[in-house]
Amino acid sequence: MESQDGTQQPHLVLAHKLFLLTHPDAQDIEKVRLKEEVFAAVKVDDMASLYETLAADSVLEMDQAVLDTMRAKIDDELKKLDEKTCGDDESEGSCHGEQKPCLDLCPFSLHIRMVKDVLPSDVQPSKFKRIADAEENLGESEVREAHLAKSLFYIRIGDKEKALEQLKVTESKTVAVGQKMDLVFYTLLLGFFYMDFDLISKSIDKAKNLFEEGGDWERKNRLKVYEGLYCMSTRNFKKAANLFLDSISTFTTYELFPYDTFIFYTVLTSIISLDRVSLKQKVVDAPEILAVIGKIPYLSEFLNSLYDCQYKSFFSAFAGLAEQIKLDRYLHPHFRYYMREVRTVVYSQFLESYKSVTIEAMAKAFGVTVEFIDLELSRFIAAGKLHCKIDKVAGVLETNRPDAKNALYQATIKQGDFLLNRIQKLSRVIDL
Repeated sequence: MESQDGTQQPHLVLAHKLFLLTHPDAQDIEKVRLKEEVFAAVKVDDMASLYETLAADSVLEMDQAVLDTMRAKIDDELKKLDEKTCGDDESEGSCHGEQKPCLDLCPFSLHIRMVKDVLPSDVQPSKFKRIADAEENLGESEVREAHLAKSLFYIRIGDKEKALEQLKVTESKTVAVGQKMDLVFYTLLLGFFYMDFDLISKSIDKAKNLFEEGGDWERKNRLKVYEGLYCMSTRNFKKAANLFLDSISTFTTYELFPYDTFIFYTVLTSIISLDRVSLKQKVVDAPEILAVIGKIPYLSEFLNSLYDCQYKSFFSAFAGLAEQIKLDRYLHPHFRYYMREVRTVVYSQFLESYKSVTIEAMAKAFGVTVEFIDLELSRFIAAGKLHCKIDKVAGVLETNRPDAKNALYQATIKQGDFLLNRIQKLSRVIDL
C-alpha cells in the first residue's frame, strides 16, 4: 500500500521490514531482500545499538568493521553537535564543511511529511548551532535549536534512552505549546518504532494536557490518528474506529502510514465496532473511502458483501484479507481475536433475520460444509457470542435473542439491592 500524497517515516518502514524479516509466514526469497534493505537502512543511519541487537539475535550477520565505523561516526557527529558550529561562512547551507544539507541532522523531520509541517517553523536546520556556543553567545531559541538537533540525532541512530533524555532537555528550553507538541510527536514516533505502549500512552495523555493550554486544529487532528493507531494496537477497536472516522477528511499523518493504509485500518476496525446503520452512513457511503477502497485488494468486496448479505463472497474476500492482517505489524498480535470478532458479526447478522433456520441452508449461504458451520456455531454459542441453540436431530438452528427490556429490568433490580445494602451499612455506622 503506497501513497503519493506523503512520505512514511523511514524508521517505521524499517520497523515493518524487521517485523516481516522475523515473521514465520514471510517467504524466504522475500526475507533475503528484506535483510539487504534492513542492513542498508541500519548502516545509513548509523544505528549501532540496533545492529548489535539484530546480530545477537541472528537476524543480521555481525561485521565488526561496519560496527566500528558506525561508532566512530556517532562519536564524531556528537562532537560536532557539541563543539562545532553547523554551517559557517565558508559553507553556508552545508553541514560541517561538507556539501551536504544540514537537514541530515534531522533524520525524523527529514522524512516526516514535509519539513514545514512537522519541524517547528522557527527551527531552520541550517541554523543549528553547537550547544556550548549557543548557551554562551546566542539567545534562548538558538539554545533550543541546538538541543533539538542533538535529540533528533539520537533518534536517528536509534538510541532510545538518550533520545528521550535529550527531548526532555529540549522541552525544558521550549515555551510555545505548538513546539512542545512537536516534541511529543517525536516521542510518539519513537514509541511506535519500539512498540513501547507505556511510552505511547503517557505521551498521548501529555499531548491532551498540552491542548488544554492551547493548540491548533492540525495538530489535534494528527493526534487523533496517533491515538487511533495506539487503540488499534492495544485491541480497543471501537475507540480506534471512532478516532479514525473523525480524522478521515482531515488526514495528514503520512509519517505513520499512507492514506491507503489508513483507510484499510478504518474499514477493518469499523466492521466489528459499528452497527449496520452507522456502517452504511460512515463507511459504505463515505466518499473518502469510496475513492480509495478499490486500490486495496479484497477490501471493497469484504465491506460491501457484508452489508449486502452476500456471505459466500464475504468469506472469499475474508480469506484474502487474512494474509494482509497476519502480515501487518500492528494487527498481527490480534489476528485470532479479530478473525473471531468478524465471524461473530457476520453470523449474528445472518441469524438476525430468522427465528429458526436449517444448518444446511446456513452452510449453503456461506459456501461451507455443514460440518464446518456446525463446529463454528457450537464454539460461538458456548462462548456466549451467539444467542441461539442447535437442534442436532432436526438439523435446525433456533435463535433466542435476549430481551433488552428484561435485561435492563434485572440490572436495575440488582443495582437497587446493592444500593439498599450500602445504605443499611451506613445507617448502622451512623447509629453507633
